[in-house]
Amino acid sequence: MAEADAKFMRTLRELARCYQAFESFSDAHIRSTGLTPPQFDIIATLGNTKGLSFKELGERTLITKGTLTGVVDRLESRELVRRTECPHDGRSQIVVLTAAGDKLFRRVFPAHLAHLGTAFETLTETQLQHAELTLRRLREMFEAAHELTLEEAEMTGAARSRPRRAA
Repeated sequence: MAEADAKFMRTLRELARCYQAFESFSDAHIRSTGLTPPQFDIIATLGNTKGLSFKELGERTLITKGTLTGVVDRLESRELVRRTECPHDGRSQIVVLTAAGDKLFRRVFPAHLAHLGTAFETLTETQLQHAELTLRRLREMFEAAHELTLEEAEMTGAARSRPRRAA
């Protein structure tokens, strides 16, 4: 069992180190555009859309609900996004790129993809496909384990003490 644990820990350590390396490489470029990573996430998510509700924006980005409003506020103060009323729900707002925000998106998004692409240049198509498959399996494994944990918590009543994240 100790040997199996060691293999698992090496994989976990490599996964964490890979994420940290990616984040460092990506974030440095994003910051060079004058945006923070959460601001870039919102600009990139809103690009090529007619706008999204706060709920949709929260579901599609890596930004926590508590942070989202502040990031949108800062982008709004820079006149990169604006809020409009939701036509279907008067209680909701839609976040839309302004003309300046759209211009920024069209400049920084392709540049960032090109920047990220330089890191992948040494991989063959087969290696990229293998990496994608392995990462998909890992994601699905974590999602299934998380769902099982939620179900177990519900059965024991522990879920009542914590709010459940919307799907």
